[in-house]
Amino acid sequence: MHAARTAELLSWIASAREWLVELAEEGIERIERIDARPAPSPPAPAASAEQPLSLFEEQSWSDATTLESVRAALGDCTRCRLCEQRTQIVFGDGNPHAELMFVGEGPGAEEDRTGLPFVGRAGELLTAMIEKGLGIPRREVYICNIVKCRPPNNRTPLADEARTCGVFLDGQIAAVQPKVIIALGKPAASLLLGREVSITRVRGTWHSYKGIPLMPTFHPAFVLRQYTEETRRAVWSDLRAALARARETSS
Repeated sequence: MHAARTAELLSWIASAREWLVELAEEGIERIERIDARPAPSPPAPAASAEQPLSLFEEQSWSDATTLESVRAALGDCTRCRLCEQRTQIVFGDGNPHAELMFVGEGPGAEEDRTGLPFVGRAGELLTAMIEKGLGIPRREVYICNIVKCRPPNNRTPLADEARTCGVFLDGQIAAVQPKVIIALGKPAASLLLGREVSITRVRGTWHSYKGIPLMPTFHPAFVLRQYTEETRRAVWSDLRAALARARETSS
């Protein structure tokens, strides 16, 4: 009996250790307690030029979709609780016809302040990965997040938040029509793949999102925390593979 309990305890410890490693990969240092009760929905805004009336379930995109039309449909969004503490919406940035689209999970403090994605320390590293690692200007790729408002304390977006905002990510994808999508970190990869994944297991392997090749890789925040030759080489390899696939598709 004692041996069985010891084995069970060791199994729990191993699972907890793996979970903590995955949190560290995303730069998450603190976990807020989430009330299990559903949050009350915000009141429906009155129709106006600033806030379109259409609901996300009814929204559809086509080959004629533009980033401007997606941004207009998003409006001054109050569709989920993330609007309550944001400074501004962080929509996206880059080439509207980019071959590569980078997708993170949500804006951080600096992004919330500036309105631009990936402009903090992690953003500076991402820029270096693109410009020095791939040899192309950052402005030639498109960068965005699944949710467009900063989650409190940089927590991972909740399922309903990602579902609500995900339709606008789909709009951005329809507008840009990238050759390859690069998912940055576990939350983005999990949300795009539709299941919980370990980024250490799926990075560097090819997947698909709505028919577009998808390459998961480490989030720049994790690279900053684990700034080793091995980690940098892994991300560099993933990005080079993504660029090669995009150019192969274009030729």
